[in-house]
Amino acid sequence: MSTPTPHALEAQQLSVTLGTHAVLQQVKLHIPSGRWTCIVGPNGAGKSTLLRALAGLTPCEGEVMLQGRRLADWPARQRAQTLAWLGQNETGASDLTVHDLVMLGRLPHQRWLAPPNAQDRQVVERVLRQTLLWDLRDRPLGQLSGGERQRALLARALAVEAQVVLMDEPLASLDPPHQADWLAWVRALVAQGITVVSVLHELNVALQADALVVVGQGRVLHHGPADDAATHAALQAVFDHRIRLHALAADGKNRWVALPHA
Repeated sequence: MSTPTPHALEAQQLSVTLGTHAVLQQVKLHIPSGRWTCIVGPNGAGKSTLLRALAGLTPCEGEVMLQGRRLADWPARQRAQTLAWLGQNETGASDLTVHDLVMLGRLPHQRWLAPPNAQDRQVVERVLRQTLLWDLRDRPLGQLSGGERQRALLARALAVEAQVVLMDEPLASLDPPHQADWLAWVRALVAQGITVVSVLHELNVALQADALVVVGQGRVLHHGPADDAATHAALQAVFDHRIRLHALAADGKNRWVALPHA
């Protein structure tokens, strides 16, 4: 496993063009290690494209660095062990069981065609219990609800035990209690020194991140602490001041919520 650097991910003059449309334009970004960074912005701003580019899943101009090393220079196996991905609207074979789906997260750690070992089985059991899926481990994906399937995909990403975890709309289909569980899992990962980068539409959850990257019209408009006044101003501006942020006192400190502004 590579040695962590102060920046888990870096984007240098990153641009993505789809057809004739410039989705990302000259993005420069540094994602710190061991923190939770959330990418936010209106629909069509380029949030998911930015996350996919950081994961190396979208052709782009410019450079992406993973732990101080060019993403393109990482051996595929080592990169898959270091960087885990949970995409938006992912699917799996309907007859694949939850257990087998999550075991796929261990593939980067297994030798070619080697069966799972004791450590693989231990990790899979741990994340299945952590995501409250142990009792559903033998259930085919085709028999799961949307929220259960999303948790299974999350468990697969967690099973990689990567140092950097990227998640695009991970709260899709999750009800409020499971959204709270997800938030607890993210905080536990960060407490272990793992870097989490997520794209979220749920601003009230995003505001609990360590930092926000505010994206609009294919550009990073602001990157700063989630509780900072300048970050709040940028967030309100990117949504055309149709939201307002309000402080709620909780646990002896302020928590911020976004509410519609008439």
